[in-house]
Amino acid sequence: MSDPLLFVAHTGERSGAEKVMLMLVDVALAQGRRVVVACPDGPLADALPAGCVRVRLPRLGMWGQRGVGRIAGLAGLPVRWLVGARRLRRVLSAERPRVVCNSLFALPSLRLAVLGTSHCERAGWLVHDTLSSRKQRIVARMGRGAVGGAVAVSRASAVPVRECGYPVVVAPHGVPIPPVPSRSTSPDASTPEDSTPDASTVRVGILASVTEWKGHRVLLEAVAEVPGIRLDVAGEPFPGDEAFLDELRRRAHAPDLRGRVSFLGRVDPAEVFAVWDVMVSASTSPEAGPLVALEAMAHGVPVVGTDHGGTAEHLADGAGLLVPPGDAKALAEALRRLMSAPDLRNDIAVTARRRVEERHDIEVTLPAMVNALWATGVTS
Repeated sequence: MSDPLLFVAHTGERSGAEKVMLMLVDVALAQGRRVVVACPDGPLADALPAGCVRVRLPRLGMWGQRGVGRIAGLAGLPVRWLVGARRLRRVLSAERPRVVCNSLFALPSLRLAVLGTSHCERAGWLVHDTLSSRKQRIVARMGRGAVGGAVAVSRASAVPVRECGYPVVVAPHGVPIPPVPSRSTSPDASTPEDSTPDASTVRVGILASVTEWKGHRVLLEAVAEVPGIRLDVAGEPFPGDEAFLDELRRRAHAPDLRGRVSFLGRVDPAEVFAVWDVMVSASTSPEAGPLVALEAMAHGVPVVGTDHGGTAEHLADGAGLLVPPGDAKALAEALRRLMSAPDLRNDIAVTARRRVEERHDIEVTLPAMVNALWATGVTS
């Protein structure tokens, strides 16, 4: 049997990064490997396949705390990193696995765990973040001694990791490519109760965790400036972000938006892509390579995204429209442009799907990512 594999995640939530990790776990199990996943409690732990072993970690990062709670959370980080390190150290000593670190904020625990064990193979780090803040760069440097190499999901995410001293290769995300999509215009349960569907209405959606940096505030302000748009907000808040969702709901009930915004919660992406005319990726901090943008592109939904990080790479050269991050007026103008030009929406959709077929087919990208990650361990 091949060497055992240990996957390490800092959060128990389940967003794009954890979705990718679960695919990698499935690949490892299919290869006949013993798989151990170390992560906190939450939806990620609940989604682990039966064939792997789970090690419980404390939360190794922050999770939406505000005010005094945020100060307490930051103060408790070193303790949680130490607790995580002890639990990881036991796995490293007993299993002597190859290690895949799926999270920036798991790196400090992994570094502390390696210091206390004779395990000598350093981890591969799958980079899901574009290190845009001083805090992120500090955490990355803290983990340097535990990592043999990094695999970044975009060129934009590779640059700051390389600047922190890591050897980096790029292995882009991929998504399944559905049959050529057929667009539906039928209203469904997401229609606001106090609105009447109109054939001329353009349906815009955002599919993202409901947390501040995903840009929901900016999107609501943009939609408020463009009559004739109905907005679907799909996704759920992380623990600690419930107050932010309440804030968005209050804004959506203001006169300039009332009756035009629906909050869908958790959805099947294929179902909303079948009815959306446009999807928006409005993140105010750069994303490494948003899966949801690729999924929308594969389904023939034109995407408006913020012009930084992996989003800019996905949507370059006519595969989408790019706007400055945090700029509600520019986003409103992009939505007006798409609203008034069905031919432009179609041209973007065709170009975007071709981009996914050529560069982001999961049948090609997932094996390439696996090969890159499995090769990153370095014996020292």
